[in-house]
Amino acid sequence: MNKFDHLIYTVEGHVSIITINRPKSLNALNSQLLKELFDLIDHIGSDLSIRAVILTGAGEKAFVAGADITEMRHKNVMEGRELSHFGNKVFSKLENLPQPVIAAVNGFALGGGCELAMACDFRIASTRAKFGQPEVKLGIMAGFGGSQRLPRIVGPGIAKELLFTGELITAERAREIGLINHVVEPTELLTKAKEIANNIALNSPLGVQFSKKVVNDGIGLDLERALSLEAEMFGMLFESEDQKAGMSAFLEKRTYTFQGK
Repeated sequence: MNKFDHLIYTVEGHVSIITINRPKSLNALNSQLLKELFDLIDHIGSDLSIRAVILTGAGEKAFVAGADITEMRHKNVMEGRELSHFGNKVFSKLENLPQPVIAAVNGFALGGGCELAMACDFRIASTRAKFGQPEVKLGIMAGFGGSQRLPRIVGPGIAKELLFTGELITAERAREIGLINHVVEPTELLTKAKEIANNIALNSPLGVQFSKKVVNDGIGLDLERALSLEAEMFGMLFESEDQKAGMSAFLEKRTYTFQGK
């Protein structure tokens, strides 16, 4: 794996931590950072030892304050379209990682930063966090999936209000509308994220991965087809070593360490 200029990547047991590392620019997303993130996601997806991922931002002020406006300001129509396509490609790759991804939002999550957090499986935030899609205040609109993921998470009415007004909301308000799962003090943010990630890592890796895929794929299907997908993937797990060993251990009242096989 290559060394990154704008990312810090660490591994603690079965949990990996990605830190967006451009604190002087409030971790704004430029093209190089997006490319590095794309490459790192590829690496994580192929590493079977990783069972959960935490994504956060360097410094105390921002998770990601948005896309890099300095880089965007002179783009033309074609270049703007290409930027949106690539941003969506990176975020969709993150969303479809086999492993669960937890966003630990420590400050501003605005525009592309809010969109990046929404591409994670769920989000926790510090009391200092602020969320928003303020692109309309810059003469543009959400371009990295915000117009699509936000209504799927909080419902179309609230999403439209946030997208049309560009107003920022607090972590408490974000929790009220279902955008985030937990609000904690800043000093407890990574501790909480690691606690959840390590709890996930104790479970069957295949069971967790299949659960993620069924939710992601099934949400766009009608209920009958979604239930059929669930049944198909549920059945597939009965071929795994972990299913046989895990159920035997449960019945025999002993512990079993899941192997992901």
